[in-house]
Amino acid sequence: MSDICSTVVAITQDNRVETASEVQDILTNYGCHIRVRLGLHDAHVDKCTNTGIILLQMCADKKVISEFEQELNRVPNVKTKYMTLD
Repeated sequence: MSDICSTVVAITQDNRVETASEVQDILTNYGCHIRVRLGLHDAHVDKCTNTGIILLQMCADKKVISEFEQELNRVPNVKTKYMTLD
């Protein structure tokens, strides 16, 4: 694992019911590079919304981050953006 832990990734899911499993598989594949994961969605007592945001702090070089982003962006209704704080 790289010592570079200054990258924050935001992932939006416009259809969590359809994309959650595939997104989770990708997150699992890159799990050794994820230091912090925070999932946000509107949850109510009787239902959840079908959209969500996942925020990650990643420890990886730019090549790994780019590959990760590309894999996620291939999933329909999923978008990612990242920034590296140098």
